[in-house]
Amino acid sequence: MRMIEVIKYSSQEQLKPSGLVGISDAQIDDHWKLYMGYVNQSNKLNEELIALAKDKQQASFAYADRRRRYGFEYNGMVLHEYYFGNLRANQADLSSGSLKKAIEKTWGSYELWQTDFANAGKTRGIGWAIVYADLTTGQVTNHFIQEHENGNIAGFAPVLVMDVWEHAYMVDHQAGGRADYINAFMKNVNWSKIEERFDDALASKMTKRF
Repeated sequence: MRMIEVIKYSSQEQLKPSGLVGISDAQIDDHWKLYMGYVNQSNKLNEELIALAKDKQQASFAYADRRRRYGFEYNGMVLHEYYFGNLRANQADLSSGSLKKAIEKTWGSYELWQTDFANAGKTRGIGWAIVYADLTTGQVTNHFIQEHENGNIAGFAPVLVMDVWEHAYMVDHQAGGRADYINAFMKNVNWSKIEERFDDALASKMTKRF
């Protein structure tokens, strides 16, 4: 029997932003530690699941527990990579390219879309606000994703990912400061990366996270 390859992930330091407006480096440092935890847990789960499979323990409670945790840890890692990749200091506004045209076609105006996206992020509860591109219709839709794994849209491409768990803003804005954090987030969006994700999605190509 061939050896099973154990996938090993590492934290992507090149994605870590700094010098943002309204989101301090201290906040990013604290948040980054949480992301590294998801990377480590994803690696550990891969090791444990393969070990259990080798021992023919797929019917065990241990296997079922780790399989249930798999989506949470994996999406915790992946969504944070999208999130940190969204953010860069000194960014220009969204250009009048294909993404803005799609937003205006779907929503009527950029301003209405932005207000709706911000309000999606203010949804009561822990989670994420994610702008998805529908690869079939080219539409741009806003979604609130609970936790990490619940509510992601099958077949849609994540274009803009905003973490709205309290850990994303408590260092700077405390527990009740989500609205202020969302305003700061929008000032630091790396629109060139977001446009790249959207254009790739319409070309049936998924942009690599890093």
